[in-house]
Amino acid sequence: MSDSNETNKVSPDTKAGLEKALENRATREELVDRNILPDTHIAPSLMAARKELERSRLEDSLEGKLKNRPDPETLVKEGILNGEHALWGLFQFH
Repeated sequence: MSDSNETNKVSPDTKAGLEKALENRATREELVDRNILPDTHIAPSLMAARKELERSRLEDSLEGKLKNRPDPETLVKEGILNGEHALWGLFQFH
């Protein structure tokens, strides 16, 4: 059985590569600029709750807009749809 110190050893090449990667690692500001990290100043533990709240708000907004959209008959009367498209739209609404 091998010694535990031997299994924890890292080769010099691997260590040098990791050090170089860490030196070249992007800053938090760069990651925010590239839209990889969110631009927020809240605790990471609250991020999931914030995302869920935002999603819920968007769902509510979309639901309200869908409920208030005009039916196909109204769109035909206003000249937005022609009769052929209105028939297709009736199937989509019901």
